[in-house]
Amino acid sequence: MHHERRPCCYIMASKAHGTLYVGVTSDLENRVAEHRDLERPGFTRRYAVHRLVLFEEFGTMDDAIAREKQLKRWRRQWKLNVIEDINPGWRDLAEDLGFPPLAR
Repeated sequence: MHHERRPCCYIMASKAHGTLYVGVTSDLENRVAEHRDLERPGFTRRYAVHRLVLFEEFGTMDDAIAREKQLKRWRRQWKLNVIEDINPGWRDLAEDLGFPPLAR
């Protein structure tokens, strides 16, 4: 699957109001696939952080990294608030990118 590279900051969650992961990438589709691949050891597998609940696109990778750093400094409640403002149902936005729904 060929897709355009674009700088993004994103938040993955284990479930609504669950464990959060803030990241940055230039290839969102590939990065989401990595989060969903439970074969790799680490934070994502340990906490089942595989639901894309927020992403923001940027013109440059420097801008995306700056936003990632900002979000990582934020208190948890502030992160929850920004997710709920943009994605109040905590939908898995990866489905909008062509990924199948996650198993329940």
